[in-house]
Amino acid sequence: MEVETNPKEVGLCPDRLERVDAWMRRYVETGRLAGLSVAVMRGGKTAFFRAHGQADLARSRPFTADTILRIYSMTKPLTSLAVLMLYEEGRFQLDDPVSRFLPEFTEMLVMTGGNRARLETEPALRAITIRDLLTHTSGLTYGFMEATLVDALYRRDEIDFQTSNLPLGELVARLARQPLLAQPGTEWNYSVATDVLGHLVAVVSGQDFGEFMRARILRPLRMHDTDFFVPQEKRDRFAANYAFDREGRLRLYDDSVGSRFLTPPPLASGGGGLVSTAGDYLRFCRMILNLGELDGVRLLGRKTVELMLTNHLPGDLAAMGQPRFAESSYAGIGFGLGVSVMLDPARAQIVGTPGEVSWGGVASTSFWIDPDEDMAVVLMTQLVPSSALPLRRELRVLTYAALES
Repeated sequence: MEVETNPKEVGLCPDRLERVDAWMRRYVETGRLAGLSVAVMRGGKTAFFRAHGQADLARSRPFTADTILRIYSMTKPLTSLAVLMLYEEGRFQLDDPVSRFLPEFTEMLVMTGGNRARLETEPALRAITIRDLLTHTSGLTYGFMEATLVDALYRRDEIDFQTSNLPLGELVARLARQPLLAQPGTEWNYSVATDVLGHLVAVVSGQDFGEFMRARILRPLRMHDTDFFVPQEKRDRFAANYAFDREGRLRLYDDSVGSRFLTPPPLASGGGGLVSTAGDYLRFCRMILNLGELDGVRLLGRKTVELMLTNHLPGDLAAMGQPRFAESSYAGIGFGLGVSVMLDPARAQIVGTPGEVSWGGVASTSFWIDPDEDMAVVLMTQLVPSSALPLRRELRVLTYAALES
């Protein structure tokens, strides 16, 4: 990906964008990040793209424009796009029970208390809908939360869409046998819901989910380096993933050699299975800003994109129970169909625009799209967890500060 325009031509201050470059260099020079890239697009043109540091410290591979990274939960908006494409084909309505297509989710139970020896449950008051899955209000959870009895059941039964050796349908069936954490529609809980949506796409389309994504989204958008694994010929561009040790120094979390992302997985995880590049993901952002179309290829209609970017919660995340984890803050932030939605920058205590959408991945990758400003930003790096550094909030301030008109 190359810079396509002088920042001033799209209303961005070049001097202020250089603050982003200095910020990037500081993180690398102080050893808090191995490497990172930042891309800023406005008016459909890339006005800033820089990469600094190393993609692989042990092998001295530089972090470049085409470095391939684990984007984890930045997979979710693309899976949600797949669901909405089928919605536009008239295959289902958003308020349809998912059990219409996945009967294993019929007559779900909801945890009410108890302990590991004896869990207390009650029947779900209503069915889980497709919209519930898109908005993380289904009552599902993640096993890695380690906060509730339901989380513990997920870990006991090895319900992990990232590492499982089971086919997608079998793992979803195992998931459906677990109780829900909350009544459908009542709480916002980050969850494996988007992995269930991947299976829904496969069942409704009659096509393997991974191949649906390649054929219907990734190839049409020319996201050529985005897939559920890194092929042999691209392995020298694959980054290592890092975490901090107890002394705050970078340690290897997942090597670029021997990683599970180097071979086709038993299942394609719609919740976190993709690898990608900054340039590829910026093409997805550009398609959203263009209201469903890019370079003559239309994936969604304008009204469906508008629906996707609208808050579907009765309030913000903070009003929907007690979120235990999210790739977002809670106050002032709502949730659309697969993306968070800025409702109130003052409540969120961060500069931004009502209606701006975003999400991130556990390895500190992030993106946001601001339709009002006709702007998108993509941050790529590899550091787990995403809460280790305030990268997203800092970069948000730096990029918005560069707006001149």
